[in-house]
Amino acid sequence: MKVFAGNSNRLLAEAICNYLNLPLGKATVRRFADQEIFVEIQENVRGEDVFIVQSTSFPTNDHLMELLIMIDAIRRSSARRITAVIPYFGYARQDRKAGPRTPISAKLVANLITEAGADRVLTLDLHAGQIQGFFDIPTDNLYAVPILSRDVKENYDLKNVMVVSPDVGGVVRARALAKRLDCQLAIVDKRRERAGESEVMNVIGDVTGKDCLLIDDIVDSGGTLCNAAEALLKNGATSVTAYITHGVLSGGAVARVTSSKLKELVITDTIQPTTAVQSAHNIRVISTSSLIGEAINRTSQEESVSSLFD
Repeated sequence: MKVFAGNSNRLLAEAICNYLNLPLGKATVRRFADQEIFVEIQENVRGEDVFIVQSTSFPTNDHLMELLIMIDAIRRSSARRITAVIPYFGYARQDRKAGPRTPISAKLVANLITEAGADRVLTLDLHAGQIQGFFDIPTDNLYAVPILSRDVKENYDLKNVMVVSPDVGGVVRARALAKRLDCQLAIVDKRRERAGESEVMNVIGDVTGKDCLLIDDIVDSGGTLCNAAEALLKNGATSVTAYITHGVLSGGAVARVTSSKLKELVITDTIQPTTAVQSAHNIRVISTSSLIGEAINRTSQEESVSSLFD
């Protein structure tokens, strides 16, 4: 087994290799003067079980092309099997035709990864579970719930905790965490007037005197979370903390979160934290390296991955 990484999240790749007690594979991923991507694998991979760790986060297109070219380079080097480990799968929010004459970009990206030569895909908390079906190769969608629930247990009195879904679409994810923590569930009913903006309309459930935990897969602009936190506090919540898997945090999101009424925003390291994220007083990053590392190990050993979540 060998593990390689592109430029999107080398810190996570190194942490995964530390968990597996393996050195990170030697590879050059650089740009020509015109910004074309050049990849060179600098060690023998013939007959090896190869894993490429690469989030398709900002700049999304550059990191996607790095992944595709690395897959091609390793395929042409006669690797036995190639698994694309994509902690954050970009384009996942374009999983259906949202209007006339619009693309299903998630399916296109799945086709590109398959055609490049990947034999398997390993990813974490897909925005929409049906994206697994967009791939014609085996695809494992891991869940961050075990990591998030462990952090909640270490930091909160579970008798006073209420898990909250920031919108109706995230109820299944929130319910899974509430079941693990054996606590109650509430829902924020939200109406989105236009892209990038949201208006909180209603809180379904009694949150009075509760420490509320907002659960979601992606935080991008941060508007939904900040509005939801404000609504929960107005409805009597003691505090509001957000637990999010993928911290996209684009534009002025970090400033929006730091100036909001959120007690804390907890994100994972599926996307490499920026300097602004690291210096924010109410944003904390927890690691997914042990979860992804164990899934990689089980995949290589042909053992069950789903049993990680039993």
